[in-house]
Amino acid sequence: MEAVKVEGVGPESEVEDLGRCIDEISTTVIQLEQRVNDVEQFYMTTDNMQLTTTKCSSAFKDKVKEKQLSSIEKQQQEASHREAAALKRMQDLMHQFAMILRQITQHKWARPFMHPVDVEGLGLHDYYEKPMDFGTIKSKMEAKDDTGYKNVREIYADVRLVFKNAMKYNDERHDVHIMAKTLLEKFEEKWLQLLPKVAEEEKRQVEEDAKAELDMKLAQEAAHANMARELSNELCEIDSQLDKLRQRVIQKCRKMSTEEKKKLGTALTRLSPEDLSKALEIVAENNPGFQPAAQEVDLDIDAQSELTLWRLKVFVQDKLKLAGKCSEVVDCSNINNNENTIKSNSKRKREISDALTKNAIKRTRKLSHNS
Repeated sequence: MEAVKVEGVGPESEVEDLGRCIDEISTTVIQLEQRVNDVEQFYMTTDNMQLTTTKCSSAFKDKVKEKQLSSIEKQQQEASHREAAALKRMQDLMHQFAMILRQITQHKWARPFMHPVDVEGLGLHDYYEKPMDFGTIKSKMEAKDDTGYKNVREIYADVRLVFKNAMKYNDERHDVHIMAKTLLEKFEEKWLQLLPKVAEEEKRQVEEDAKAELDMKLAQEAAHANMARELSNELCEIDSQLDKLRQRVIQKCRKMSTEEKKKLGTALTRLSPEDLSKALEIVAENNPGFQPAAQEVDLDIDAQSELTLWRLKVFVQDKLKLAGKCSEVVDCSNINNNENTIKSNSKRKREISDALTKNAIKRTRKLSHNS
């Protein structure tokens, strides 16, 4: 940033000090802006249940991880316990299913279905679409890797396939067809006895998965709501620092002359109605008795404090410059212009942060009520 020149300011070192203050505040505002944008991005993509890694800063993601650490650890522990309990319940169901399968395979008619079919010898050229036999089923049930069965329904489907294949490739009057049909009926009867337990476990799994997903979403919402509140507080602190800096700058500016006050009064009349209302609000900030929204407003320039006068000068110059009506209204503008820009940005970001906080609280409550 270029050296800041303020008319009436004493030693050069004090001017440099004010410039450093502005630089520091500007840097902080830029960082806060990035964090506000990241929080806003989270809520824009929250339905995806993940942060977009290409759009979120690494510092922000680290802060999110820090905020969510204890909550995530708790979620992981609970998930681990649920998975262990679900695995044990499924193993119990598989054990019960294995007993049913053992009864079927021990039947005297089960022998033709214990080993893979001699496809080439029997000329069954399309049989390899879905071949199945009890020997293969047993191997998959005993497998300890990913080739094994994940649940009872998978085993049930393969057992039915053994009998369905036999019935499909053998005539209805053939012994193998009759044996397969008979054993299938016996198997279905026993399966119906186990089915209620299987259905209950499947329903429980769906409910637990939904709860786990909801808990994680709530944890993410809570973490980002806390971050939004922190951002709001930090932006309020920036506003406070700017107020103090403005006071320092105004104190170092020379007293406004009568001629300058007259020019300021004239410049105020050139503002648009909307900008004039904002200028009157500036007056009201340091003059509690002043009513900026009244039908008729009597503004006594000479009665205003130096702080109010210099703030009006900065504001009027900015607005007239934007409107193409620039006039020489301000002398002490460099620091105040920078400070005013930072003030505007921090206020805008704080409003976004406050809105995100309220939105996060509302979403969290809604999710909690639905759980």
